[in-house]
Amino acid sequence: MAISDINIYVDDLSDGQVIKLLQEHRKEMLKHSPPEHVHALDVNAMKQPTLTFWRADLGQCIAGCAAFKQLDDTHAELKSMKVTDAVKGRGVGRLLLNHMLLVAKQRRYKRVSLETGTMDAFLPARTLYHSLGFEICEPFDNYVYDKHSVCMSLKMD
Repeated sequence: MAISDINIYVDDLSDGQVIKLLQEHRKEMLKHSPPEHVHALDVNAMKQPTLTFWRADLGQCIAGCAAFKQLDDTHAELKSMKVTDAVKGRGVGRLLLNHMLLVAKQRRYKRVSLETGTMDAFLPARTLYHSLGFEICEPFDNYVYDKHSVCMSLKMD
């Protein structure tokens, strides 16, 4: 199947596939970061009313997911962006992120921010974010300076 066959839509977490993928994501983060420095969502945190989850499906299979946490009327945080190992390197993450940025424009956010790791395992994610205009910024919301993480932000036009 081609990348053009990806369908992206809001997911209500009811079938559990996104939750399962995000649990795998959290386990992966714990391999690369000390537990107190992992900001990936646990199952309880996924149910916050300020979060909207999207999933990307390729045929009958989940290919990835991401979420927005609305911080205020003009600022959202990109959370829990993850693609499956089966589609890594095929552009699903870029497609999902571009979709999210389109939604951010529709919601009239002025800024989209994120936190990611500083270790080599996070280099592909940082490279993707940078390629779409995200720049390193000061910690936002509840984040503090931490050598294991970096905050990035994109000002929306």
